Amino acid sequence: MRKLFLFFIATVLSVSASAKEGMWIPTLLEKYNIDEMQEMGFRLTADDIYSVNQNSLKDAVVIFGRGCTGGMISDQGLLLTNHHCGFSNIQSHSSVEQDYLSDGFWAMSQGEELPNPGLTAKFLDRMVDVSDSVFAGTTGLEGDSLQQKLNENISRIQREATEDGKFEAVVKPLFFGNQYFLYTYLVFQDVRLVGAPPQSVGKFGGDTDNWMWPRHTGDFSIFRVYANADNEPASYSPDNVPYRPKKWLPISLDGVQPNDFMMLMGYPGTTQQYLPSQAVELIQNQSNPDRIKIRTTILDIFDKHMAADPKVRIQYASKHARTSNSWKRWKGEIRGLDRLQAVEQKKAFEADFEVWYMQNDTLEATYAPVLPQFEKLYVDLQPYEKAYHYYQEIVFKGIEIFKLADFFPRNDRGWNRVDEARHDMVRKALAIKVADYFDDYDQATDQELFVELLRMLRNDLDESFLPDDLTKLLAKFDDDKLVRRVYAKSVLADQEKLQQMISEFDGKKINKLQKDPVVELFQALKQHYQRNIENVHQEIQENISTVQQKYMKGIMLMEKNFQLYPDANFTLRVAYGQVEGYQPRDGVNYRYYTTLAGIMEKNNQDIPDYQIPDKLRELYNAGNFGEYETNGEVPVAYTASIHSTGGNSGSPAINARGQLVGLNFDRCWEGTMSDIMFDPDQCRNIMLDVRYMLFIVDRFAGAGYLIDEMELVSE
Repeated sequence: MRKLFLFFIATVLSVSASAKEGMWIPTLLEKYNIDEMQEMGFRLTADDIYSVNQNSLKDAVVIFGRGCTGGMISDQGLLLTNHHCGFSNIQSHSSVEQDYLSDGFWAMSQGEELPNPGLTAKFLDRMVDVSDSVFAGTTGLEGDSLQQKLNENISRIQREATEDGKFEAVVKPLFFGNQYFLYTYLVFQDVRLVGAPPQSVGKFGGDTDNWMWPRHTGDFSIFRVYANADNEPASYSPDNVPYRPKKWLPISLDGVQPNDFMMLMGYPGTTQQYLPSQAVELIQNQSNPDRIKIRTTILDIFDKHMAADPKVRIQYASKHARTSNSWKRWKGEIRGLDRLQAVEQKKAFEADFEVWYMQNDTLEATYAPVLPQFEKLYVDLQPYEKAYHYYQEIVFKGIEIFKLADFFPRNDRGWNRVDEARHDMVRKALAIKVADYFDDYDQATDQELFVELLRMLRNDLDESFLPDDLTKLLAKFDDDKLVRRVYAKSVLADQEKLQQMISEFDGKKINKLQKDPVVELFQALKQHYQRNIENVHQEIQENISTVQQKYMKGIMLMEKNFQLYPDANFTLRVAYGQVEGYQPRDGVNYRYYTTLAGIMEKNNQDIPDYQIPDKLRELYNAGNFGEYETNGEVPVAYTASIHSTGGNSGSPAINARGQLVGLNFDRCWEGTMSDIMFDPDQCRNIMLDVRYMLFIVDRFAGAGYLIDEMELVSE
């Protein structure tokens, strides 16, 4: 058993022998990782990666938008990220007449760059372990009293760290609340679109190839960060100037070779490496299958209407991409967990955890209750977890008109909170939200979603999880009558009437809106969810978190001689490994790179995912690839054995000399279970070869002036 336990720790909880696993805290690299990184070929120091006393690589890596990473690639504020990270911004500037999604967009001067309201780039100023300050005064406290004191301490630390608004400050827990770090950011609000290839390049392979290898996707877009005259963050203004970053990434033209050292710096979102067996079993056998079922229905409806109408294709392009992304990942995650026998591995670890705490009475008194508590809590959670996911996927994400209903206060009390002084402000805000909503809305698509998803909600959940309003409505009307009963009578389905109502809001109009059939049904569902599902689900999850914190503390004590990395939580991390392919199954051996020739092989003008622009074909046939080729080929993408997850999209891939060689954009499907359990044989991250980006910018787009801004290097 001990041998099994040691194998499990070495391959799952800690960094593997070749350092392929782990998302490491930059300030701790000197202590835990730098020697190993340098043995693998890394030529820089820990201070070159992260330092507050000198410019370092961390100053060239940003949080792009709400959930991606970006890297600075010039001294004039150029920012490189994924095409799919910039997708919604590209879409927002697109129309049927000016279709930047299909045709691409390239600003040929800074004056042509497009502003993006709400888009930000966050630069990390510093990160500090503040555990002692967070835990100050908590000795002897438990439950709500403990949490209240922790919250007070965290609020004080964050407030002081903002330095009167100069920084955005956030304290985040690590190791399930056994450690806390403070992160301060400079937030730039003026980020403009500079260039994006057409979807046929930036999303080549589409949903067909998503999460798959071999991959031939030019998944990049380019933005520029602007600042005021003092090089400080500022809201959008035509007077702003390109930001001069502390550090930007030189771009290597040398490419990559097998076994080359490779490092990602970025903001991975969420991993769950330390879950107990019951949690993994719930994910594998209930949570993922439920969500896959719902999203399959949604995607089928999207596909039907997008294929029938080019306007709907543009309106729903981003929604389809967001919906299908997790849908496909969940499928791969189930497959990977099953192949690894993840539940059995977790149970074996838990058996050794029991052996460990039984070595003395003190440990046994503290940790013996943990595993039985997990067993009970996850049994209690199961039905509420199902209802939670059904409501989240159907009511709050799936049916679009419900999102519109959620914009408005739900009762007289809510409207009364809007005092006279704020009426005009609220009215204008609602008008903007409604206009934005209808820009990307198709009623026929939503009507079909409404019928199919509500019937799924009723058929798959226990009656106690459903409001009477819904069961009566679905029992009384067939599908056509249901649509007429709700949509035909709802002002929310008519943009002109709704905008008119907003402009004339008074007590009578407010009362009419509250009695709208869509609003009434949505509020019935939302209130039933809040009263009968959400509160219980949250209470059980909080109890699980309390037990998980103790479990994690025990693991840290038990494995104090091992290097444990904290789960990802969308804070700056360093992950590293080497360039290599993999063998997904018997008899199949994937090499580590793909080329432009592979795009030509996949090209099929009858399949939307594999259509390519005529100009790309012409460039290939001409064979004049210049300095972007190697051995007569233009490299497109490559794989490495680096631990990554969502949020790492757009993470710079950095070679041993600290130079940009690629851009992370995906993981291989066979390794998508890496958020829960890492497999060094199958887990590979997928990166755009930076030379393909340069080729597209220069030869395809003719935007060579952007290349002139970049620092290109070659040994």
